[in-house]
Amino acid sequence: MTDTTARHPADTAPERPADAAGPAATPHLQPLLGREIVVLRAPAQAWSADDGSMTAGVHGFYLGDVRLVAESSTTVDGLRAEHIATVPVDASTVRFESLLRTVDDRGADPGVRMTVVRTVSSGGAAERVTVTSRLDRPLSLVLEIALRPDASALELIKSGREGDRPEGVTVADDATGASWVAGGVSVDLVSTGRGGAVRRSDESVVLRWPLEISPRSAVEVGFDLRAVDPAAVVAGVPGEAVWAPFDPAPRDDRLARWLDRARSDLSALRLTTPGSPDDVFYAAGAPWFFTLFGRDSLWAARFTLPVDLGIAAGTLRVLARLQGTESVPDTAEQPGKIMHELRQQTLTIPDEGVSLPPLYYGTVDATPLWVCLLHDAWRRGLDEAEVEALLPNLEAALAWMRDFGDSDGDGLLEYVDETGHGLANQGWKDSGDSVQWRDGSLAEGPIALCEVQAYAYEAAVHGADLLDRFGRGGGDEWRRWAAALRERFRASFWVSDVDGDFPAIALDAAKRPVDTVTSNLGHLLGTGLLDEAEEARVAARLVSPELASGFGLRTLSSDSDGFWPLSYHGGSVWTHDTAIAVSGLARAGFAAEAQQLADGLLAAAPAFDYRMPELHSGDSARDVPAPVPYPASCRPQAWSAAAAVAVWAATHGVVAPES
Repeated sequence: MTDTTARHPADTAPERPADAAGPAATPHLQPLLGREIVVLRAPAQAWSADDGSMTAGVHGFYLGDVRLVAESSTTVDGLRAEHIATVPVDASTVRFESLLRTVDDRGADPGVRMTVVRTVSSGGAAERVTVTSRLDRPLSLVLEIALRPDASALELIKSGREGDRPEGVTVADDATGASWVAGGVSVDLVSTGRGGAVRRSDESVVLRWPLEISPRSAVEVGFDLRAVDPAAVVAGVPGEAVWAPFDPAPRDDRLARWLDRARSDLSALRLTTPGSPDDVFYAAGAPWFFTLFGRDSLWAARFTLPVDLGIAAGTLRVLARLQGTESVPDTAEQPGKIMHELRQQTLTIPDEGVSLPPLYYGTVDATPLWVCLLHDAWRRGLDEAEVEALLPNLEAALAWMRDFGDSDGDGLLEYVDETGHGLANQGWKDSGDSVQWRDGSLAEGPIALCEVQAYAYEAAVHGADLLDRFGRGGGDEWRRWAAALRERFRASFWVSDVDGDFPAIALDAAKRPVDTVTSNLGHLLGTGLLDEAEEARVAARLVSPELASGFGLRTLSSDSDGFWPLSYHGGSVWTHDTAIAVSGLARAGFAAEAQQLADGLLAAAPAFDYRMPELHSGDSARDVPAPVPYPASCRPQAWSAAAAVAVWAATHGVVAPES
């Protein structure tokens, strides 16, 4: 988030029919996600209501950026079962428990139950339905599952629309399966269990089983959904992730539970590319971002370095292979630049004027973050031969910061969308209103973000260390460049209010410091950009009641005119953003402040069953007993899950060895 394309609920006005005097048509709205159930194994996922049914919105079975099935319903003798529980097993499996009281005896104890186990694999999904009876008499029932095939593109679903219908929906000759093509994805549906039959009914494929259940016994039936995308640009990773043990063990049970959930989710979010299956990275998150994102994948890999060095190595190599080599305005590619987003085809976001090419480079921070991850992975023990192989990419990334990232030659990195259809804001807060003045008005670009200067400073200094270590020239030059950036930052970014001095979120097109107090400050700590006194002032701001909500760090101070606790980047709390601040505070020596913000996330975690979402509201813990969900928040999200490891490391003294 992350980060990534603009992900607000669509701000479209209701569409009206041709007769303007008539009632307004239903507007297209981004589906809300907060109450929905998801199971996943990248690049596949399944979303449903809490009873397992799929009826509307984001519901469905997906592979990559295509929905394969839009609706699913299960009936017994024509009636829906009564849902009583949803039991997550792991990131890829969930159980739905229901009762069949219409065929039961009249006693108070339930005697007939139905259990649906849904499992998602990287190439599809499976459901097994078990009807169990404790009755002393046999039961003869008919169970049906109706599925509506679909071929809607993910970006249309995100905008509240549906897309194309599938091609060639056919039922197998033996009537035990069906097949169709959804946006180039070949789909096969196969019935499992004795006596199953498949038929077409209007737009649906209906699987039907006559169930003969003996006294005190059970019958299991179900289906397998298998999908193949020959043009996929990413692929799933078999097996489970293996992490190093947490040493020391987490002291807080809430953190331990968050770490357990995070490990399961991150294992399910792993991806690779068809051409390099050994280089594994994290997909950004569900449901909209099941692919490689430069910034997201880098931060998630950086967070998890203490327990998984391999994911960092794979992320570095994948991004290095896609590093820019020429200037292409339409894709924002430039020599040495690290990409932002990889898709199978052009991503068009209706109503937002955004159209991104399949390989898009519109990010200002992924390039220095790549350098930072390479250095940190080396410090953690990445094989020196692997590091040395990436040094040409390191040199190209450093050169990009100087030659292209600093587009006007003032010693700072800035961004602007030159295409007119790319991302207007190209830092991690990428929504259109993320950079605003204290009065709520928007800053005009080109924009120079404060945290990007911190990343660039750290990248230059640590890049120089790597160049020195491997006997390559240029280290001193990059230290001088970093020192000049540091002085330029000190002269340009610091502003004052009644509470003292602080760094502005950004400089606008006229090089004026944008005077809002934001969570971006947390990204400056521990990078070396600030001196000790400056870090102390920033640390005090981060734990002020205007920024620290009690459930994490607000993206925008509550005393700003533009503050709204449910604003995407203007008052909400982002898990990864808070974790970056926690890590920075710990690196800078502010252990108490780091623990305070970490405690806020731990206070929020139980409300989300320890699967921390992309973001939640910035309401104060003094006003609400639990955090209010942001209703369109993605989950699981790689950097939100990985934040658990960062919080553990920062609050348990887990530091990298000295180089």
